Amino acid sequence: MDTEKATSSHEVSQNLTRVGSEALEPENFEAGNQTSSPYPEGIRFWLITSGMCIALFLTNLEIPIVTTSLVAITDDLGGFDKAGWLISSYLLGYVGVVVIFAKLSDIFGRKPLFATAISFFVIASAACGAAQTIVQLIVFRAFQGIGGGGCFALGVTMITDLVPPQKWAAFGTNIAIVYAISLLAGPIMGGAISERTTWRWVFLINIPCGVPALLLIVFAIPPGFPRHNVPNNAPQTFRSFLVKDAYKRLDFPGGILLLLATLTLTAGFHEADSAFPWKSAYVITLLTASIILWITLILWERHVTLADGDREPVMPWVFLKSRTVLGLLLGSTFLGGTWFVGVFTLPQKFQLVHNTTALSAGIRTMPFTFAAPLGAAWASSVTGRYKVPVIFVLFISAALQILGFSLLATLPDTMNVPARMYGFQIIAGFGCGITISLPAVVMPFIVDAKHRAVGMGAVGQVRIMGGAIVLSIATSVFHSYTKPRLGAHYHVSTSRFGHETNPEEVRSIYAQGYNRQMIVLAAFAGAQVLAASLLWKKKQVTI
Repeated sequence: MDTEKATSSHEVSQNLTRVGSEALEPENFEAGNQTSSPYPEGIRFWLITSGMCIALFLTNLEIPIVTTSLVAITDDLGGFDKAGWLISSYLLGYVGVVVIFAKLSDIFGRKPLFATAISFFVIASAACGAAQTIVQLIVFRAFQGIGGGGCFALGVTMITDLVPPQKWAAFGTNIAIVYAISLLAGPIMGGAISERTTWRWVFLINIPCGVPALLLIVFAIPPGFPRHNVPNNAPQTFRSFLVKDAYKRLDFPGGILLLLATLTLTAGFHEADSAFPWKSAYVITLLTASIILWITLILWERHVTLADGDREPVMPWVFLKSRTVLGLLLGSTFLGGTWFVGVFTLPQKFQLVHNTTALSAGIRTMPFTFAAPLGAAWASSVTGRYKVPVIFVLFISAALQILGFSLLATLPDTMNVPARMYGFQIIAGFGCGITISLPAVVMPFIVDAKHRAVGMGAVGQVRIMGGAIVLSIATSVFHSYTKPRLGAHYHVSTSRFGHETNPEEVRSIYAQGYNRQMIVLAAFAGAQVLAASLLWKKKQVTI
């Protein structure tokens, strides 16, 4: 009898899971099947969207806002030699959890996971604002990144939950514009805060802004969303998760392998030629461990997918089998490098080479960051309204990035900012913007409904991972050029950004170092051409 009950319970659980996935398909919401629309409407839709946009704005703002605040932070806390970790620790925390949050939201629902992510982000931001040492700040930044990664995962995933398929492209582009505006505002806000008040407000500003986002998410999202309209679909709770054996759906080994593989890879590249030489045992061990972990993850996910049991793979094998999906993920990885390194490097170049203030550096970076949302809007228009195949739009994006970053690599080392630099920034930024939202918008059209959340989360995860890896490569190229040539001129302080003085020779060396970083970005833009080529079909992908 007990065995029969257990079997019956398992069948009911499987049926509800199947019905839940099918219920998310638009064709299953015809009249007579459901009593109301599966998508939030009216004021509820706008409240959810507002909360989501605020959360995405704040969590993405934390990437560039700190870039122009590094001088003020290290002047106060010391530890300039560890300043790079203030960026990398956030990215490492961010990149390690995106897919995991997306998968957990499939089981527990979007609402509790989104609320958890925002709460984590706000609390960690308060801790960052109260940090008394550079090491404390680095640790708190990693926790802040975990909250930020969760917010990004849920924000991107909910694009397909809030509007029907015919509106995915336009809605996704609007969300990408919010994302791009946050990166536009970050350097300016960071510079203004550093010059006018304490750097701690770079982090503390998230508290009064993040709490309203949390309240909107908690009170506006229906319980059980996005399956709130499915009959007899009670929201999953932690108790039912344990009692009903729903935890068996979680791919714990896959999640752990994904987290460790990502962290060892990004940490290895970050430390290479920075704290440790490339040939050091530390770097070699990290990178070797990462390769082993990635291979193990792939084999494990293949096993889980082919077993077709209760466990739901955190990175479905179908993603690696599909040439189209693989092309989108690789393209997003390379874009992460060109975009994030551009946002990180350009303000530094203005301060060190052209001797501008932090605020001025943020303003002068605006052509790059402002062009990105324009590129995203253009991509949405040509792919959604005019049905231009996605592959051709990706080719255009890569070509503009190659051109823009190559031109930026040719700039002279003059004290004055050449006027053409702003035009070159626009070309590169517009090219990056085209691909910011496109892979995430395309993903739901080429994967099964049950893999949408993980697929869209994976796009964000690999983009951040690419940013962390390419940032470390570009930094290594910069140091390998500048350190031997600076010689007696070079003086790294534990508190100040760079050197005690700024003679012409030193400034010229820095300028050439930054130009070489632009060459690195042009190369990764070229790699996007190869990634986009994987999307080639007789009948091209359109949205």
